[in-house]
Amino acid sequence: MAKVITMGEIMLRLSTPNFEKFIQADEFDINYGGGEANVAVSLANYGHDAEFVTAVPDNELGECAVAALRKYNVGTKHIARCGERLGIYYLESGSSVRPSKVVYDRAHSSISTATEKDFDFDAIFKDADWFHFTGITPALSDSAAELTEKALIAAKKHGVKVSVDLNFRKKLWSSEKAQKVMKNLMKYVDVCIGNEEDANLVLGYKPGNTDVTSGELELAGYKSIFEQMVADYNFEYCVSSLRESHSASDNGWSACIYSRDTKEFYHSKEYRLHPIVDRVGGGDSFAGGVICGLLDGKDFKASLEFGVAASALKHTIPGDFNFASRKEVDTLAGGDASGRVQR
Repeated sequence: MAKVITMGEIMLRLSTPNFEKFIQADEFDINYGGGEANVAVSLANYGHDAEFVTAVPDNELGECAVAALRKYNVGTKHIARCGERLGIYYLESGSSVRPSKVVYDRAHSSISTATEKDFDFDAIFKDADWFHFTGITPALSDSAAELTEKALIAAKKHGVKVSVDLNFRKKLWSSEKAQKVMKNLMKYVDVCIGNEEDANLVLGYKPGNTDVTSGELELAGYKSIFEQMVADYNFEYCVSSLRESHSASDNGWSACIYSRDTKEFYHSKEYRLHPIVDRVGGGDSFAGGVICGLLDGKDFKASLEFGVAASALKHTIPGDFNFASRKEVDTLAGGDASGRVQR
């Protein structure tokens, strides 16, 4: 199995139970999660050697976050203990026509103040096969953006393949700042994952006619943007999940991919996700599934189908992490979506 490194922030997640609004809740459900940590858990779950790189405070909450990763076989030996606090995010899960809401409390978190001296990137990337990061980490602070580039430089020095999930977060930075930082990082990337909105806000590509809020998709717009992205940055693959948001509880789910070498554009099978249990982490489970497929030696179409099926299953699982097994993903990707009891 391959050795995969992901780097980012792991946070304490406090979510309202039973789809309650914040104002109703007298208690919170506790989980841990974060974009890159979620990908690491997925890949470890599929049997790959996944290492997560981050910084947590040297206190009990920091150790709880590390323990959550260890529980699911993610390597933690490169996690730094430094900084003042563990980031927190609060989740109000939506239902039907009411959308989910996220409130961040992550300013001055340990990873946002960490620097290159807190990590030995040569040791981290020795014998690694893949490095995954997202647009969330560089958005945390200027020092986190600098740290991300240092990691990318080290990854390329060691011949590691790199993927990014563009993941624009408007509560963390502006589109103008995102483009200034992220365009510079694209020269290190081999596989670019991001929907049409991400491509527009993070990299400046003008959107086509697709509007996820209308429940309709215009695939030609994705193909055109992918072709431009490959021409500009020489990505090996451009990948996007496709969410048709009929309501908070009812989504259409599929994905598309474009191959630089074959110049093929491929759209996956579509799933109807209804009712949705928890969509947070859905994009990360998709990225983890696609990366797993490519690392396993699947062709890009089969890798995409594995990622879409993995993410469809994640929408049925509470929390940030995807615990669907390889067998479960393969069964769904193979066409069995019956949900029959397994006896």
